[in-house]
Formats: sequence, structure tokens, C-alpha cells
Amino acid sequence: MPKIDPAAGKPATSAALANIPRLITAYYALKPDPTEPTQRVAFGTSGHRGSSLKTGFNEDHILATTQAICDYRRQQGLDGPLFIGIDTHALAEPALASALEVFAANGVDVMIDANGGYTPTPVVSHAIISYNKGRTEHLADGVVITPSHNPPEDGGYKYDPPHGGPADTDATGEIERQANIYLANELAGISRITYAKARKQGSVHLHDYVTPYVEDLANVVDLAAIKSAGVRIGIDPLGGAAVHFWQPIIARYGINAEIVNDLVDPTFRFMTVDWDGKIRMDCSSPYAMASLIGMREKFDVAFANDTDADRHGIVTRTGGLMNPNHYLATAIAYLFTHRPNWRADAAIGKTVVSSSIIDRVARKLNRKLVETPVGFKWFVEGLGSGSFGFAGEESAGASFLKRDGTVWTTDKDGIILGLLAAEIMAKRGRDPSELYKELTAELGAPVYERIDVPATPPQKAALKALTPDKLNLTELAGDPVRMVHTKAPGNGQSFGGIKVETDYGWFAARPSGTEDVNKLYAESFRDAAHLKRIQEDAQAALAQVG
Repeated sequence: MPKIDPAAGKPATSAALANIPRLITAYYALKPDPTEPTQRVAFGTSGHRGSSLKTGFNEDHILATTQAICDYRRQQGLDGPLFIGIDTHALAEPALASALEVFAANGVDVMIDANGGYTPTPVVSHAIISYNKGRTEHLADGVVITPSHNPPEDGGYKYDPPHGGPADTDATGEIERQANIYLANELAGISRITYAKARKQGSVHLHDYVTPYVEDLANVVDLAAIKSAGVRIGIDPLGGAAVHFWQPIIARYGINAEIVNDLVDPTFRFMTVDWDGKIRMDCSSPYAMASLIGMREKFDVAFANDTDADRHGIVTRTGGLMNPNHYLATAIAYLFTHRPNWRADAAIGKTVVSSSIIDRVARKLNRKLVETPVGFKWFVEGLGSGSFGFAGEESAGASFLKRDGTVWTTDKDGIILGLLAAEIMAKRGRDPSELYKELTAELGAPVYERIDVPATPPQKAALKALTPDKLNLTELAGDPVRMVHTKAPGNGQSFGGIKVETDYGWFAARPSGTEDVNKLYAESFRDAAHLKRIQEDAQAALAQVG
């Protein structure tokens, strides 16, 4: 178990704050060494991330990656507009300026926020999908400059193809490869003009991101019901990109909502610090969410989003901060009984490490469950076609269809998941925590935990290559092993680890892509003691093959 810092859940002290001038200076002054793996462009599940102070997110990275995106667009025949959004991290503004210098020089039609503001990840996805609807050529794509909930020192850069969701590994692999070639060649071959000239280019357009998204919200969430029920809502954007979207939503739909914090500060000094004493805008962490949890008595439901608003954290009066798995199960149970216009065969998407309470909810609803590897990219096609009604992952990211069964976003949308909690309260008269208790009274109450187990690179490699016959596990915590997976049952894709299931629990293990640990997920449908036995048996079995 990780050691909890004594400062966890308490307001950030001045010592914990990022030095913003130093961060920005490092962005321009430090030059990455392309022979050093930690300083190369590396697209993970959510794009390239790093800190300028560690030469992981600097001007050269953005120039090289942007030119690589321009090259990729030409290869794919993409010549429609590129929607670009940023969050409120300090490195987002300079990265936007660098990107515009390259996009403008390449003649890409770029859509930037008309008010110089911030644009959540789901809003960029919504804009791409809305523009491309009914089109077969001159398709739009997009970029979001965000490291999600990462600390204030970090920056992030991710690409969305015309489907509006996270790019697949074919796209990111090509962009990453070409970007690193530009780095190795000291940026030779990159087209670039000055920022001042770029802003005057006819290809750089001011775009209203707020109005179309806000106007369409009523087609995905029943805001009229929320208004008529008078549900008291608390909203904390955690200083992120959704901050200037909430007031237009409240004004347009007349809902009874209070924005408890509308501050934007690149140090995020208003946060309570996370488990390790760092500032992190993680809306699924009880430590980062301590302020909103403390206000729960004021509201029927309250919620927060991470910095790019693709994740949600739901706080109820009866239960406090909901575990993400618990809310996903509750949202699924509600939506599939309150969306009569969804396809009768619309499925439920979940990751292999999400709670099996979702499996039980799916069986109760008589809906197909599609279990995929970790990463929202696996849900893009299903959400886009309407064949998935809902898709979510254990890290508090999800999206679902419009009320008429058509696509809303193909990326995670924390805004609609927050508003859905209010709709549930309005329609059912009970908050999501109460409905989750009803579910578990019928289907069983799981105990779930993820722990990080220290692992050497050879141990991580051994886990990634592990097969069921090598593991040779026939019993787990006293129960017969029913199934062993190395590929996701829903699509047959490898998830880079192993999952072992019994009738009463399971564990899954996979190596971390960024740290010297193996991630061990486990769940019991008996009790905490049984969960501990699952974890112990799992670690013992993995140690034998590591």
C-alpha cells in the first residue's frame, strides 16, 4: 500500500506550489536530447506528456509533434479544419503558441477559442463530430493540449482523428516516429512562422466552442427534469477547462446549481493535496476532492471534473465521494432503463480492470457487455455508431449516447456524467449512492482495490509475456479458477497482462508504462478479508514467474 503523506487532503502550502516563471523559462530554454528515452516524444494512451523542468515537454517537442501531425494529415488526405483546445495548466498557453506557428505555416485551418479561453476534451470531440456529420470529405480532426489531472508542472499534447476520439496506435505510432525524426535532425524540415504572423493568417479562425456544446446538452441529459425537480447541485471545476462552461449551462437551463470555485490559477493553489502530498486535479481522489466532500450537506448532489473535464467525481450527501466503479454501475443501470430510444441491442463497454458489478448489471438488464483493454480508444467505434449505449473505465472516465441514440462524444465527458447524477436525483428521488446500495443488495457488494507492486524491468517484461499455462493457477483464494485471460474478451485484443477469474472474485495484473511497478487490480464479492487473500495469492503466483 502507498504511504499516505501527512499533508494529504489539506490545503496546498506555498512550498507545494509550482514556480511558474521557471516552468515557462524551461519550456523555451531546455532542448531535449533525442538519444535520451525520457526526452523523446512518446504517445501513451493519452498523448505525449511531461514536464519542461525534466526536458519532457518543451518547445521542440511541440514543434516536432505538430509538424508530424501536419504530415500525417497530408498522408491521410485530411484537409478540413483542425479544432484545437487547451486546458489551464501553465504549459498549455506556450504550447498553443508553438503549435499555431507550425499549423499556420503548413496552411492548416485551425479553430481556436474565440475568447482566448479553455476548451475541455469532450467539447473538442463534440465539435469534430458535429462538423463531420453527413460529410465524406474535407473532414475535421483536432488537438487537445492537456496532461489531464497531472500536477501543475506537467504538459500534454494529444491528437483526435476525424472520429473525434483518442487516436489509435497506428496514428500515434506514425506521429511519434516522425516527431522523433525531427528532434534527431534538430528540427530540420519543420515549417514555422512567427506567432504574430500566425495569428494574422487567414487559416487561423476564432471559434465559439461554448454555444454549440451548451445548446446540444439537453439532447443528452434531461435538464428540464433537473430544473423542475429543483435539484440542488454543487459544481467544482477544480480550476480546469470547464470553468467557463458552467455559468452558460446554468443560465440557459435554469438549473439550481452553484459553482463553488471559479478560480483559474496555474499553481492550483486552491487545491487540497493528493495522497502523496502533490497537487493533482484528480476528481476520483478523496484527498484532492476534500473541499467538495466537505460541502456535501449543502447539496443534493455535487460533482467535479479534472483539468480537461474528461473525468468525473460524484459527491452525494448520503455517501460522500463515490468510487468510480460504483457510479459507473449506477449510471448504466439508470440509463438503460431511462433511454427508450436507444437501440435494443446497444451494448455496454467496460475495461478489463473495471468492477464486475458492471457485468452483473449488464446481465440484469439483458444487455451485451463488451470488455476491452485499458484505453478509451477501444470504445470510439461503438459510441460513434450507436452500438454502445455507454462506455466507461475504472479511472472515472465515461460517455454515453444522446437521448435519441445517436453519438454525443467519442471521448470521455465528465460534464455529462456530472449532470447525469442530477438527472438521476430528479427522476428517481434518490441520489446515486442510494441507488448503488439498492443494486448491491440485489447483485452483491464488491470490494475492489488497485495496488502497485514494485517490479524490475525484467519482471515487468515477464508479466507482459505471461500466458495462462505459465501461470498454471487452478485455485484463487480457495475458489476454483473459472477463466484466465491475456486478451480482452470483448475484442480479442491483448491488454499486456493477465486476468484470473473465479465465481467470487478476480485479479488482473499489468506492467506500468511509466513506473517500475506492476499494477495489480483485485475484487471480491465476499468481503475485505477475501480480497486480501486474492491479492496475496496473486502476488505469490506472479512472483513464481517473475
